[in-house]
Amino acid sequence: MTRGRFITFEGTEGVGKSTQLANAAEILRDLGVDVIVTREPGGTPMAEAIRELLLAPRDEPVHELTELLLMFAARAQHLYGQILPALERGQWVLCDRFTDATFAYQGGGRGVSRDRIAQLETLVQGDIRPDHVVLLDAPVEIGMARARHRGDLDRFEQEVTAFFERIRNTYLERALEAPHRFHIVDASRNLSEVTADVSQIVRAIVARER
Repeated sequence: MTRGRFITFEGTEGVGKSTQLANAAEILRDLGVDVIVTREPGGTPMAEAIRELLLAPRDEPVHELTELLLMFAARAQHLYGQILPALERGQWVLCDRFTDATFAYQGGGRGVSRDRIAQLETLVQGDIRPDHVVLLDAPVEIGMARARHRGDLDRFEQEVTAFFERIRNTYLERALEAPHRFHIVDASRNLSEVTADVSQIVRAIVARER
């Protein structure tokens, strides 16, 4: 059986990842691709419990290493409990964030060294990496305005603008380093334009991978 493909959707807050994940999944199903949609942190009951710990606003300061280790603990459970079994069955996996988000949020945002994150990446994932990354990019002020419009902000969404600027810059740096797997979409535009671009990217991936 042919291994499935692993596609992740990345970006800062309010760029429309959930909407475009649903769009991509619909396109893949229309093309006859067996696909599952999942998210990080989360994706399994235990990983979702860790997600709640990570996102809940709290008075107690969360140390950067606590946050980093919890991210990878949730990822290990998700990877071995859901993602890898699906890929081995030949399913395609669409995931809202993966390790590129850790390099961006904990690395760029929090200042954790890239080498430290890379060590955990290798420990948890071995050589497993997303086949394709759709990076939805928008200026921070646009994304945060959208996030605030959704309602209550989680612990990450309550961070200052400079935090998200560092995250955005890290994402763009990673995309420049790996243009073969990153597909950058201007998410500052209206929904129909963004959806059209993502749809084109997904169809091109299917044509290339089949």
